[in-house]
Amino acid sequence: METFPWNEGWRFTPAFSDALAQNAPYPGALEAVRIPHTVKQLPYNYANEKEYQMVSGYRREFDVPENWRGKRVLLRFGAVAHEAVIFCNGKEVARHACGYTAFTADLSAALLYGGHNVVAVRCDSRESLDVPPFGLVIDYMTYGGIYRGVTLTVKDSVGLDDVFITAGADGGFHIYPTVSGEAVGCALRADVTGPDGRAAGHFSGTATSPLSGAVPGAAVWSPEQPMLYTFTLSLVRLGEGGLPDRVLEEKRLRVGFRTIDFRADGLYLNGRRIVLRGLDRHQSWPYQGYAMPDSLQRLDAELLKNTLGCNAVRTSHYPQSHAFLDACDELGLLVFTEMPGWQHIGGDAWKQQAIANCREMILEYRNHPSIFLWGVRINESADDDAFYQATNELAHRLDPTRPTGGVRCIKHSHCFEDVYTYNDFVHTGKNPGCEPKRAVTSDLRKGYLISEHNGHMYPTKAFDWEEKRLEHALRHARVLNDSLLQKDIAGSFGWCMFDYNTHKDFGSGDRICYHGVMDMFRNPKLAAAVYASQKPVQSDADCVLALSSTMDIGEHPGGALGDVWAFTNADCVNLYKNDEFVAAFLPDRKGRFSALAHPPIAIDDVVGCLLEKHEGFSHAESETAKECLRAVAKYGQNALPPQYLAKLGALMIKKHLTMADATRLYGTYVANWGGKAIQYRFDAVVDGRVVKSVVKEPVADVFLEAKALNPHLCDGPTWDCAAISLRAVDQNGNTLPYCGEAVTVTAEGPLQVLGPCIIPLRGGMAGAYLATQGAAGTALITCTMPGAAPVRLTLEIAKG
Repeated sequence: METFPWNEGWRFTPAFSDALAQNAPYPGALEAVRIPHTVKQLPYNYANEKEYQMVSGYRREFDVPENWRGKRVLLRFGAVAHEAVIFCNGKEVARHACGYTAFTADLSAALLYGGHNVVAVRCDSRESLDVPPFGLVIDYMTYGGIYRGVTLTVKDSVGLDDVFITAGADGGFHIYPTVSGEAVGCALRADVTGPDGRAAGHFSGTATSPLSGAVPGAAVWSPEQPMLYTFTLSLVRLGEGGLPDRVLEEKRLRVGFRTIDFRADGLYLNGRRIVLRGLDRHQSWPYQGYAMPDSLQRLDAELLKNTLGCNAVRTSHYPQSHAFLDACDELGLLVFTEMPGWQHIGGDAWKQQAIANCREMILEYRNHPSIFLWGVRINESADDDAFYQATNELAHRLDPTRPTGGVRCIKHSHCFEDVYTYNDFVHTGKNPGCEPKRAVTSDLRKGYLISEHNGHMYPTKAFDWEEKRLEHALRHARVLNDSLLQKDIAGSFGWCMFDYNTHKDFGSGDRICYHGVMDMFRNPKLAAAVYASQKPVQSDADCVLALSSTMDIGEHPGGALGDVWAFTNADCVNLYKNDEFVAAFLPDRKGRFSALAHPPIAIDDVVGCLLEKHEGFSHAESETAKECLRAVAKYGQNALPPQYLAKLGALMIKKHLTMADATRLYGTYVANWGGKAIQYRFDAVVDGRVVKSVVKEPVADVFLEAKALNPHLCDGPTWDCAAISLRAVDQNGNTLPYCGEAVTVTAEGPLQVLGPCIIPLRGGMAGAYLATQGAAGTALITCTMPGAAPVRLTLEIAKG
């Protein structure tokens, strides 16, 4: 068996015609493209979804050697959005109507062996198609194109069409092969390699029956230790009459030994209860839509696990890239994946396609140990008993090892699945973060989880004012906390990981839903720190310290700074004012966020002990004075409530203070009018050591920061892409949220900028994507911004 990457040599036209599929010179103009490919690049915002809706065409010419005759020649597409018809030498050889699952076209009968051949793809990305997710409105753009990789495989008539491996926490496994052709006289052999690369067992059996065995002392797969074993499976034609055995086909699959059990009180993995803390993810990027290479798929998984501290992700609202799932397997990121769709249920033909999509999803992805739950309902759709009985039965038949769920936004829905998964948007700021399970479903014996929260309830931009960004973060914290307080909720998925392009019916009028805890370039908003701060501190680099404020009173109504919040996983935060110790702040483990491993810390006193130190106040006098000064900041001098007027008057009499003295105290310790610039330093303390510091002071210098999020690039088997994070920062490395300067990005060497080269900062942040160009070498990226020194990055590109 031979497999070849087939991502090069394609040519594209936005208007398919029958001539494109014929084995004859094409009379029209064609654009040379590389896979993954989008049918239309779009602007960052104010994109028009009509621009990618077309019937486009792809064409690839190739020669086929004579010795391929008698073999099976299979062309595998990772995904084509959204209906694909495959032609070989003018003959239709495959048709596929799901834009989110892989499919195979058998070219064997249509090829000219020893001659020149043409493959063409008719790609229909119109949203008028009668297939999921189409039929009504959709809260995300669906794009178009051959956006996942393509491979060509040449194999014998007898081969392994599919293999499903189940592996439990006890080390036992079962291998279920599906063999094509005449398999009499064939055997299946399995060589197992452990996470350390050492042999863990050799097993063999007949090719047409399940093969069972056990790996003694197998290390289990878990989010903390995602141990992966490699099963090398060989389909072997046994030799006769002294002839040697012949390997017909070999497959390698990675397996995690783990047992999944959803109970009434939550998810149990390997017999241990796991509380899910996750985010929902779309598979889209600025400009390119879905069409990004494997390295950026993997990067999203790394951001979720390592940066955001999540242990789970939901692939909303469709199956996503194997590169993303592979990374989840390796990182220990639990995955809830679901069949394509959004609210709408169509007619009988539409439903049959949805059932086919569900089948394809499970067959394609069931060997990923990270997947713990199949979503077998159309997201947020109404009940349809016959339809959802069919999808649920199908899932259990194809994979009896995993439970099923189905995302709904209705209470007391008919639930044929094992888990009631509910989009809980009850939280509006002042009320509880989530509903009790018993208020949503009467079937308390089944598992229950929150599949979405927040999101459209409080859209927040990276450039919104400070108090809105803070409330956005606190809303996520409240839902996380309150879902933990209820011991029969398995966990929650916040909506969502990052902002995304959407249709005119949604978003902020600019075709963007600002629902993410990150922006579209994967730059973090403040709410990202809510998730990141819940991870443990295993090294200094793990420490998170994000402050909600720039400490500029003019950002706030009436100049009242209000409470400042620190989102941190440190033991405490020490505050210094011009290097003078003010106070130590501890998490309130009995307060509003008591259920969180690391509650956010309210920095509610920026005066601390300074009145005692510099003004001769007693501790009691200092506390009264601070209370009154905060009230002046909140209400204003002329609208001070009577209780504060009384306290302030008594204190002024006792301390012989004049109005001028009181005004000086306010200006010195609260407003800092006309005085020396205040520098606030926040020190995060872990085990008695300062492991991270954040300094807030007036901006003196503006710098441009540019960082490659995935600096190791390899061109092959598809093009690769560098993701560059751009930030305007002050002299202390703080993001400048209201810097809107434009950054110019240029490249020398084998990289090309995708989208515009001049990129405005939004919320002081932006990003750039640069695609490899088919060659190895060194690339120099230069980023310039008015008023700041240029930043230059050097990236090495390998050739794969």
